[in-house]
Amino acid sequence: MTDAQTSILPAASETDADVPLVELRDVTRSFPGPPEVQALKGATLTVAPGDYISIVGPSGSGKSTMLNILGLLDRPSVGEYRLSGSLTGDLSDDERAAVRARFIGFVFQSFHLLPRRTVLDNVLLPMLYSGVPRREREERAREALTRVGLGHRIDFFPNSLSGGERQRVAVARAVVSGPRLLLADEPTGNLDQRTSGEVMSLFEELNEDGLTLIVITHDDGVARRARRCIRISDGRLSEL
Repeated sequence: MTDAQTSILPAASETDADVPLVELRDVTRSFPGPPEVQALKGATLTVAPGDYISIVGPSGSGKSTMLNILGLLDRPSVGEYRLSGSLTGDLSDDERAAVRARFIGFVFQSFHLLPRRTVLDNVLLPMLYSGVPRREREERAREALTRVGLGHRIDFFPNSLSGGERQRVAVARAVVSGPRLLLADEPTGNLDQRTSGEVMSLFEELNEDGLTLIVITHDDGVARRARRCIRISDGRLSEL
C-alpha cells in the first residue's frame, strides 16, 4: 500500500470534531432496466463521529444498496458521499479498497469465516491488507479475541463454535485493524434472541469506546437499541 493510498482520509487525531464522519448528499443509486430501478432516491444522511445508528426497513427497501454505498462497495449514480469530509466519488478502485481496509469494518449475517483456518488466523487475515505492522498483528488479534470473550478459543476452528461465538469472531476480525466506522448488516439474523442481545451489547461496548456504529436490520427490536433510527422505504430515508 502506497503512502498516497494511506493518506486519502485524515487520521482521527487530524479530523475536526465538527466534521461528520459520514455524509450522504442527495444520493441516488439507479440500476438499468427496463424498467430502470432507483434503489436509493435522494438519500441525505449525516453521521457524527461516535454515533450509533440503525437503518431499518423491509426486504427490497434499499438497505443492501445503502450498505454497499456506505462501505465503498458501490458508487452513487447521483450525489456525493464524503468520509471525514473527503469526497469519495473520484477515488480509484485501489484507493477505495485501501480506505475500506483501514477505515471501515464489516460484520455480516453469515459470519464469512474461513472454515479451514483457526479463529486466530481468521482475525489475523484483515491485517495483511490494512497496514498493521507484522510484529503487532498476533498481539492485536489476541487482544481483539479477548475483548469479545473468546481468548480461550483462539486455536479452535469456526465449525466447532456456536453461532454466537462465530459472530463474536467476526466482530473481532472487523475491529482488529482499528476502523473508525463499523457497518453491521443483519448481524443478529442467524442468532437466537438471547445470543442476539449478547452480540448487540458487544457492539454497544465498542461504540461507548468511540467506534461509530451503523446497524442495518429488519428487526425493530435491534433497531430501537440505537440512539438514532433511520427507516428506509422504497429507497427513501426518514429519521424516526
